[in-house]
Amino acid sequence: MGRIDETMDFVPVRIAVMTVSDSRTVADDKSGNTLVDRLKGAGHQLAARMILKDERDEIAEQLRLWCADPEIDVILTTGGTGLTGRDVTVEAHRDVYEKEIEAFGTVFTMVSLNKIGTSAVQSRATGGVSNGTYLFALPGSPGACKDGWDEILAAQLDYRHRPCNFVEIFPRLDEHKRRK
Repeated sequence: MGRIDETMDFVPVRIAVMTVSDSRTVADDKSGNTLVDRLKGAGHQLAARMILKDERDEIAEQLRLWCADPEIDVILTTGGTGLTGRDVTVEAHRDVYEKEIEAFGTVFTMVSLNKIGTSAVQSRATGGVSNGTYLFALPGSPGACKDGWDEILAAQLDYRHRPCNFVEIFPRLDEHKRRK
């Protein structure tokens, strides 16, 4: 199991939060609020926040815009990861990924299995990298957002987490663009 090396300095990460929903507003966006509260509570910075409808092209376009923004390191989306016809967040993410982090979905499923049993098979949580930015799609329930943050992302977005973490490899995510 990992651990936090308290001898190291914490490095705050700039995180954008997108809620994908045809019905949510800022006033009732419990899942988005859960992520914002947790990332700020951990010492990270909220770089941007928005709510978008379940429209694949619009979601992918916003993900691309945020990936191109040097003030955003990580994008968290909530909602649209299920199996219904309107659930298109995973497809939008995959339209943007340069590399998928397959193990993120696997670990999320393992965490969910312990919390909600076999209902975990209905989630399609995913993670990836594009343009030097991490992207993670979480289900639209506050509980799933708590699980994704508390059990996976809090540690992986903490530079002090050992034996390794996502933050320490930020400088290498786009090294292929610098090699000539």
